[in-house]
Amino acid sequence: MLYIRPVGSVDETLVSEVREDLGVSLRVSVKVLPPMPIPEGSYEGNRNQYNSTKILREMVRDIPADAGKLLGLIDKDLCIPILTFVFGEAQLGGTASIVSLARLRQEFHGLAPDRGILYERLYKECLHELGHNFGLVHCSDRNCAMYLSNTVVDVDRKKAAYCRSCGVTLRGAIEPRKE
Repeated sequence: MLYIRPVGSVDETLVSEVREDLGVSLRVSVKVLPPMPIPEGSYEGNRNQYNSTKILREMVRDIPADAGKLLGLIDKDLCIPILTFVFGEAQLGGTASIVSLARLRQEFHGLAPDRGILYERLYKECLHELGHNFGLVHCSDRNCAMYLSNTVVDVDRKKAAYCRSCGVTLRGAIEPRKE
């Protein structure tokens, strides 16, 4: 079971669309949990960003027993100490990941809002972070959802799908071989 948990206030329609599309593309059951508050102590005032690692740590404290994976969605700008920003963060081969909508928004880059572009970017980054949860590492195929995105241009360039190699590995992680 894959769970999605909004962290703070997140557009419910976007959450619902991500839930539906992830269920179809990953062929897993997906449920949405009630939002959790943004954890105290995760705000980095000197950077005006939120520490994604601290948020992930709080997310896994309250995880349903049947959760195979937990995807957090947040509408705040995220960072980790060694990077200026992150679109998201995931526990490689672990349970939890989080994706930020902040830098995926056109208006963050001084452009007019565009919900379609926002959703496409959000969905790609959800696939990317969940891929890490299922054990996938960054892919050299620029079209693959697992390609490392350092900029929003990188996000826009890649597809909302895994390359053949990453897709096979992911399927193996989701559907373990039967002996």
